Amino acid sequence: MPPAATAPRAVRHPLRTRSFRLLFTGRVLSLTGDAVIPTALALAVLEATGSTGALALVLAAAMVPKLLLLPVGGVLADRFDARTIALAMDLVRCAAQLLVGLQLLGGSPTLWLIATASAVGGAAGAFAMPTGSPLVKGSVAPEALARANAAMGIANSATRVCGPALAGALVLTVGPGWAFVLDAVSFAVSAALLAALRIDRVPLPRRSFTADLREGWREVRNRDWYWTSLVAHSAWNGAAAVLMTLGPAIAVDRLGGAGTWVLLLQTGAVGLLAGSLLADRLKPSRPVLTANLALASYALPLLLLAAEAPAPAVIAAYGLAQAGLGFLSPVWDTVVQRAVPEQVLARVVSYDWLLSLAAMPVGYALAPLAADAWGPGVPLVAAAVLVGGCCLATALVPGVRSVR
Repeated sequence: MPPAATAPRAVRHPLRTRSFRLLFTGRVLSLTGDAVIPTALALAVLEATGSTGALALVLAAAMVPKLLLLPVGGVLADRFDARTIALAMDLVRCAAQLLVGLQLLGGSPTLWLIATASAVGGAAGAFAMPTGSPLVKGSVAPEALARANAAMGIANSATRVCGPALAGALVLTVGPGWAFVLDAVSFAVSAALLAALRIDRVPLPRRSFTADLREGWREVRNRDWYWTSLVAHSAWNGAAAVLMTLGPAIAVDRLGGAGTWVLLLQTGAVGLLAGSLLADRLKPSRPVLTANLALASYALPLLLLAAEAPAPAVIAAYGLAQAGLGFLSPVWDTVVQRAVPEQVLARVVSYDWLLSLAAMPVGYALAPLAADAWGPGVPLVAAAVLVGGCCLATALVPGVRSVR
């Protein structure tokens, strides 16, 4: 008589694992603190200087070192302990945010100090960002990776929903300085939680720094599904920068005012959360292909804005597009963590961040120039064609179709 079939054992939820619970809690706290900073920073700089150019300078001060140092951060996270690097960078960002907060609370903030703190925070972010995937992969069992990444995605999306409201409450009641103090405290607590985390790692053999960089790039180049998807993701970020640059003015002039833009952003945050929740439930047989096709939906709000469609249609399309992003992030992270060897994971991920972030300044710079020359419809349609075409074109890549 054949033995009775047994039901498959249910995968233990990663939040029931102490190591991931520590990592997740620290991530939620730091994400919440970070969610209030964009609003607080804009108001603080404008209050101190009255200049939008000064705000652009501060934002550039944070972005430039991040772009320059991301590959370096990837090498260090692979060569040394990712947990230790993440902990140290949390402490650096804690100090930078606390310094700005104390300056604002003192009533005499200076632009050079805020810009310097932003540059330090950007550099620290370049070293911390590549540590995310190795930390998640090292804190859960392989079969729990998908649920762990979905939980991280849900946390990220939820803080984006709640962050603007929290920022507004802080700024209107106690001032922007306390928002920076809150962010500093969140980084301090995150560092303390990371200190209690223990993760095994695979040590790298001692080689030159350039050899490590080349090996990371070789791992990217040898996976057609990876580098072609990076092109699509980079196009998405460039298109998002175009929408964020031209969208507010279009909303104010044609769609009913600033309230329409705020509603669009909040709908996008809700869509992002919905996509993350869907990623926790839906397991597509071709995850990279499905996620990239979902990302192509960002072309829709761009085209509707260009066509001067009614506000409800644009808002709904943006919510759908952000749901595509919310779905992609945890699905993509899980595939990468399973496919890329642990000893090169941080370097591979650092190139992902680099290409994605580098496209945004290009969008910010070109969108207003093209709008001034030909009207906002031209850059919006161009961005839609770019993001839609690049994301859909990944379906033609054999590796994208074969990843299961």
